[in-house]
Amino acid sequence: MLLLHDYNYLQTLTTSIMLSILYYLVCLVVAIVLFVASFIALVVCYPFDKKRVVVHTLSKWITDVVFGLPPFMKREVIGMENIDPSKEYVIVLNHNSMVDILSIYNLPLIFKWVSKKEVYRIPIVGQLLYAHGDIVINRASAKEAMRLVHTRGLEWLKKGASVSIFPEGTRSSDGEIHNFKAGAFLLAKDAGVPILPIVLDGTNTMIRKGWLVNWRNKITICVLPPVSREEVLERDVKDVIAEVHDKMVDTLAEIRASK
Repeated sequence: MLLLHDYNYLQTLTTSIMLSILYYLVCLVVAIVLFVASFIALVVCYPFDKKRVVVHTLSKWITDVVFGLPPFMKREVIGMENIDPSKEYVIVLNHNSMVDILSIYNLPLIFKWVSKKEVYRIPIVGQLLYAHGDIVINRASAKEAMRLVHTRGLEWLKKGASVSIFPEGTRSSDGEIHNFKAGAFLLAKDAGVPILPIVLDGTNTMIRKGWLVNWRNKITICVLPPVSREEVLERDVKDVIAEVHDKMVDTLAEIRASK
């Protein structure tokens, strides 16, 4: 009986490995094709596409394949009505894994990521982020990183693109939401734009140990009501940070309790 159990386990594991390899290969092929298309689009459309909408759309297609290929994988969006596609936002999200970046491309916004320079060394991913015009920071120099986020963030917001920032500054090691840094909130205040909080859950369980795909994974994207432009301008930054942080913590707890 034990041998039969071991055989069944080994067979299941082998199937999972083979399917995961096939999944990664398909995603890689799609990513390479759209990667090439992105740079062609960047060159051709640059004179009249200052927000890089076409490049953003091509990246959305990549993520549609990533999340749409497995038939039982789900990406659920709650609170879509809280987004006004005609507005620019400073988007703040909790950070659990690299999947966070891929997960929100189904939202009706054009946005630029703020990300550490190490991410840009990943083949294809890094080059795509450059094509987007995303903001590369060196976390070893906090002052310089803050300056770059501010200047580049203002540039993109003035062009009509939103800016996405992980206000914790790094990934959460335990899946909980930790203290926020002030950079995203100061940027919103100086730009005079609303803050759009988004809570992510399930992004850290999509890839299991050994890079095996969790075929039944569910990612929840909960878009909270934005902090209005008027509130951002009039209220103390520390108060806004505390309120957004507490709302996001409470929302994450609610999402997990409902499972």
